[in-house]
Amino acid sequence: MDFFETKSDVDLDVRWQDLRLDLQQKFGKRPDLNAILFLIGIQELGQGITEFTKEQKQDLMHIATCKVFSLSGFYELERVDEDGWPHYKSVKPIPPGHLKAQERMLKWHIVEYFDQLNEDYQL
Repeated sequence: MDFFETKSDVDLDVRWQDLRLDLQQKFGKRPDLNAILFLIGIQELGQGITEFTKEQKQDLMHIATCKVFSLSGFYELERVDEDGWPHYKSVKPIPPGHLKAQERMLKWHIVEYFDQLNEDYQL
């Protein structure tokens, strides 16, 4: 059993579906995992919604992944460049696991990210 399988599967599934429904109410479409990472990346960039190149979209999803994994100390913010883009560094390796376990780990961190965001902004 790995780190992510120790979390309540039912609890995570409920929290994940609640998050997707909440985002659907706000944006009119139920987002998948990649769309949610993209939204987090935009939030963390802090420059609002604009046109992004394909490469920038990939960078935004990378920023999101690093940000959510920073909640467990896997990454930390290293710097923000002159264009305002955050850069993270790996602090410790993410535990290996099969694809499903890695996806559950990512979902768990995303749910935690939004919980923290809601607490910080009283959403």
